Amino acid sequence: MSLRRTIGKLAIGAVAVCATVALLDIALPPPLEKARDVSPLAVDRNGEWLHAFSTQEGRWRFSADLGEIDPVFVERLIAIEDKRFYVHPGVDLFAVIRAAGNSVKAGRIVSGASTITMQTARLLEPRPRHLGSKVIEMVRALQLERRLSKREILELYLTLAPYGGNLEGVRAASLSYFDKEPARLTDAEQALLIALPQAPEARRPDLKPDNAAQARAEILQKLTGLGALADNRAIEANEARLPNARSMFPRLGYHVASGLVADQTFVRTTIDAPLQARAEALVSRYALNFDDGATASLLIIDNETNEVRASVGSSSLEVAGGWMDLTTSTRSPGSTLKPFIYALAFDDGRLAPATILDDMPRTFGDYSPENFDRSFRGEVRMKEALQHSLNLPAVAALSAIGVDRFLASVGAAGVDIKTKKSADTRPGLAVALGGAGVTARDLGRLYAGLANEGLAEPLVWTDASVHTGAYRLFSASAAQGINTILADSPALEGRAPAALSKGAARVAFKTGTSYGFRDAWAAGHNGNPDEKGYTVIAWVGRADGAPRPGQTGRKTAAPLLFDAFDLIDEMFGAGAGVDLPAQGGEAPAIARLNPAPAATPPSIIFPRDGVELFVDTTARGFSLAARGGAGDYRWYADGAPIGVVEGRAIWSPAAAGFYDVTVVDKAGRTAVSKVRVRANGMTAG
Repeated sequence: MSLRRTIGKLAIGAVAVCATVALLDIALPPPLEKARDVSPLAVDRNGEWLHAFSTQEGRWRFSADLGEIDPVFVERLIAIEDKRFYVHPGVDLFAVIRAAGNSVKAGRIVSGASTITMQTARLLEPRPRHLGSKVIEMVRALQLERRLSKREILELYLTLAPYGGNLEGVRAASLSYFDKEPARLTDAEQALLIALPQAPEARRPDLKPDNAAQARAEILQKLTGLGALADNRAIEANEARLPNARSMFPRLGYHVASGLVADQTFVRTTIDAPLQARAEALVSRYALNFDDGATASLLIIDNETNEVRASVGSSSLEVAGGWMDLTTSTRSPGSTLKPFIYALAFDDGRLAPATILDDMPRTFGDYSPENFDRSFRGEVRMKEALQHSLNLPAVAALSAIGVDRFLASVGAAGVDIKTKKSADTRPGLAVALGGAGVTARDLGRLYAGLANEGLAEPLVWTDASVHTGAYRLFSASAAQGINTILADSPALEGRAPAALSKGAARVAFKTGTSYGFRDAWAAGHNGNPDEKGYTVIAWVGRADGAPRPGQTGRKTAAPLLFDAFDLIDEMFGAGAGVDLPAQGGEAPAIARLNPAPAATPPSIIFPRDGVELFVDTTARGFSLAARGGAGDYRWYADGAPIGVVEGRAIWSPAAAGFYDVTVVDKAGRTAVSKVRVRANGMTAG
């Protein structure tokens, strides 16, 4: 009975020990979270590196994948570091016994017994090097072996192993020292990468070349002794040049890469690395033309897939505001929204390219827009109004379709146009002239939609993007009409029209300049129904939004736009560009855009009824102003017509006295102000 009791107690004790070990294993798992703390990396559509970012600790550490590492290197590493790696459970008892025996004989520690798994445990949880730490490493190694496969342990080790400085992992070391991935390493490179983790700082080839050469030679000798490398190849490898400096990691697409890897460690973008590199160089060179602190941004979109092929957030990270991604900054779009106003008016049956619009002084409620050059052209065709970016016709078209209708349409297409919103303020007609906020990415979606026959889709940035489908912003016929008009816009100064340039693609483009010359835009595409082509959005301005007097979209941004299309043509071929149908077949049904009848007569803003005006003999006259009514004002002073100067009614009284100043709108409604003119040197009439 006593023997049975003893056996029973031993069994219970063994179970208790096992249970305790199991509970401790669950309660104190190895810190595997460090394995997930790797350098974020963005690659292009073909897997080529764009940009990598160090970890929060400033380390360069990339996940290792055995499928992308030279298998010969892995075999040699195991042969040197842990030849029984695949058979031991994390701790090699034979190695422990051998190391202990050797140490007893020598009276000191002469060799270690750390397996690759134990080294991995130490890398996960660094500790001072003493016997107690070694015991903990053994326990942690057993825990790792219970949780991970041998392949996963190898990959973890090759992710965390130190290679000098802030380099960790075989990928970071191979890229930094040899400027290549560790898929095809030479014998010399393999020997150096096997030697470095044993003493990374003492053997750095860029700082301690003699130590590195000696360590590499020792590894080569061991490999020949193990039969893993022929003698003649070892001699050749031993004579190979060591790297004397670290290579910089690729730094393309900083802005787009940093935005996409914000919440993940690896992302495959839609960017084309060669195009991105040349686009960045183009923008950087172009910004050198300005000495007022201006920078620039550029988007290039593949119309067939809506994938972004290049995104340049600024001209340089070194300029003021260069770290900002200006493709995401909300800016005034100037006149770049006008094509979409007209396209919706086409679909509403209110306009056609040949429709006559009035480019004359006019007030819309309390809003009195002017043309950019403060002149007016009278009656113009709609296509001419768009090609020359006239403001009054665009505002009239927006008034006809309705601001809310326009904003709702582009909003349904996924573009959030920022307007001033408050309890007593509604979005106004100034939206037509840039009185709102958009981003370059917003315009990219809209102009790519214009290229795709009115179908607007979200821009695609990664291979994991979820496609939400297209939204028909306007009809294909409306898109074709607008494209035809924009493609036939006046050529830039110093640039031959595409129709006269052999092989040049025809581009449908529009420029825009915001209030105060803060933003210069150019947006366009070279697509057609047969060849989708590309959309390009170019912006030039200061990152802080400061004015740049005289710097218009046509003068400042359009040359960058066309330089980008030249680059696309050079790299991918131009294609035919925008398809222009034969002219002269436009439907004549919509002859003129007639405004809705005014609900109230006009009112005179200046001169107000009852005021006294003071002038002298050198006065240039008074600029008259009215609002409301049906617009298209005509002015009279005591029945005599008042002339128009540079689009403004300018009244120059011939004599002092009392006058009836009358305004008449298009609907025949009138308003009258009785004024008195008093002046020195003038006699009463």
